Amino acid sequence: QVQLVESGGGLVQPGGSLRLSCAASRSIFDFNVMGWYRQAPGKQRELVAAITGGRITNYSDSVKGRFTISRDNAKNTVDLQMNSLKPEDTAVYYCNAELIYTDATRYVYWGQGTQVTVSS
Repeated sequence: QVQLVESGGGLVQPGGSLRLSCAASRSIFDFNVMGWYRQAPGKQRELVAAITGGRITNYSDSVKGRFTISRDNAKNTVDLQMNSLKPEDTAVYYCNAELIYTDATRYVYWGQGTQVTVSS
């Protein structure tokens, strides 16, 4: 069983910064993709940013240029640096990890989520 534990959420003013961290209970070297998703009240969960084992990154258009995802295989963590935060970034942020085997079997793991609120 894989556990993902997020930290770093909180309340920040517009224009401010936060850094989210996701700690995995096993080596993240095994995961093909790790990412951050978010879900605002009344909305569907959406991808924010993802990073592959080869450190190829993908960002949603709404956060490009403001957010940066990184992974540290030695520490088994994936971080999301969020700058120039906007009220519309307010959501619960979830860490995600995916294992994809050669037979295409796919396992997806989620953290419990951390609240990010951007408000003055």
